[in-house]
Amino acid sequence: MKNELVKKFANKTAKIGIVGLGYVGLPLLLRYSDIGFNVLGIDIDQTKVDALLSGQSYIEHISPSSIQQALANGFDATTDFSRASECDALILCVPTPLNKYREPDLSFVIDTTEALAPYFRKGQVLSLESTTYPGTTEEELLPRVEERGFTVGEDFFLIYSPEREDPGNPDFETRTIPKVCGGHTAACAEVGIALYSPAIDQVVPVSSTKAAEMTKLLENIHRAVNIGLVNEMKIVADRMGIDIFEVVDAAATKPFGFTPYYPGPGLGGHCIPIDPFYLTWKAREYGLHTRFIELSGEVNTAMPEYVVNKLMDGLNQHGKALKGSKILVLGIAYKKNVDDMRESPSVEIMELIEAKGAGVAYSDPHVPVFPKMREHNFNLSSVELTPASVAEFDAIVLATDHDKFDYSLIKENAQLLVDTRGKYRAPADHIIKA
Repeated sequence: MKNELVKKFANKTAKIGIVGLGYVGLPLLLRYSDIGFNVLGIDIDQTKVDALLSGQSYIEHISPSSIQQALANGFDATTDFSRASECDALILCVPTPLNKYREPDLSFVIDTTEALAPYFRKGQVLSLESTTYPGTTEEELLPRVEERGFTVGEDFFLIYSPEREDPGNPDFETRTIPKVCGGHTAACAEVGIALYSPAIDQVVPVSSTKAAEMTKLLENIHRAVNIGLVNEMKIVADRMGIDIFEVVDAAATKPFGFTPYYPGPGLGGHCIPIDPFYLTWKAREYGLHTRFIELSGEVNTAMPEYVVNKLMDGLNQHGKALKGSKILVLGIAYKKNVDDMRESPSVEIMELIEAKGAGVAYSDPHVPVFPKMREHNFNLSSVELTPASVAEFDAIVLATDHDKFDYSLIKENAQLLVDTRGKYRAPADHIIKA
């Protein structure tokens, strides 16, 4: 059965099912469609399915033409989970957020697996791409497969292959980002490599699903810890009257032993603010305390409040209080040049400003209307930046440095400008570094 499945991936006669059609699932789906596979997209959101079937994209950096080409290639989308039985591969690309206690919320993974389970059949491979703690594939997916009567590694195959999408990054795409893959058994790993090899330039095999799960966490914890370090350095440098961005730029000229990380208003996105806490939570099961991870988490989550404090300091210097002021936040996506709002620190900054009695608005060329979010609600639309509109605000907070912003216009017309991204290096009386 293994050899038959491997052959199907090699000759592209396998049907690929992508479950979860967001920032991870949709690019992967389009990649498989582009290279000639029959692809089925499955999602619980009928709105997404309807958009795709009408040739529309709901993600800014994915063009409608790419959706339309996939439809022409035979792509289909559905909310009907029973159609999972049609697929030779089922790739899970669903969210893994934290709950209010900053503990892993695996409900999307578990609920999706249980919705698919009645339609599992012999000769399928199930791949989990959602970021999670080491042991999830074995502890949560494996039992749900085995209770259907399958023998994993013989008539059903189980792998973990973490997503590595970086929305909006022009230097990398799904095909060119190496793909880590770990199988529950050696046969599972072989099937996993066969699944991804046609679509990805380089597949990186590891010894187990646990190793693959830990690999993804290490990648993101490495980034979170280093951002926490430079954010803490930013606070120290500010007290000393030193520009931390100048310092990082200078340090980055060292050709070895240093990787530049830049400070900001906090962490955003679907990985960096969340994934470290998955390992922190799991480590407690082994009696371990992950001090570096938790400390960096404390530093990074305190950044929005630090920004608001700098805003208040700046207003005080201009004889104003935050309460009653009008504040414009520039950029509410979590990083530049994308429309992705997940875990954006800009939203927390907006909430803190509003809670202190100020009026808050935003401008973001990538997010024309503030979207519906599970935990945040602003009934706002993006403010068009003109000399008059910028000048009417008591302060501007640059939170996300999109390339589409006219930074000269902003600088020339802002009464007070709080720069969290180091866009304005030259000192000015009305610019506050945060």
